[in-house]
Amino acid sequence: MQNEDKLKVEDVKEGTGEAVKKGDIIVIHYSGTLENGQKFDSSYDRDEPFETQIGVGNVIQGWDEGVIGMKIGGKRKLTIPPSMGYGDQATGSIPPNSTLIFDLELLSIKPQ
Repeated sequence: MQNEDKLKVEDVKEGTGEAVKKGDIIVIHYSGTLENGQKFDSSYDRDEPFETQIGVGNVIQGWDEGVIGMKIGGKRKLTIPPSMGYGDQATGSIPPNSTLIFDLELLSIKPQ
């Protein structure tokens, strides 16, 4: 039985080189969908990768934990429970208590 409050991480394609660690600034492409397949956000659609620092609370907890260990060029699927996403808060087109599914592609890790 699956624990509904657990982050599920699935490597679709293993990257190479340096791995993401807490505090790194990453450049990443992503597509976010709800469990029913409805897309709520995508950097691919904007043709604009997302840049953020990992592990410092800039993004939802599922991202902060789920991208650790990714390598450049790697692709990963995260299934994020509500407790590690937006919880009981509605955000944009995301209803409260939603499980979020993100398909990620790590483009680079910026030197600090």
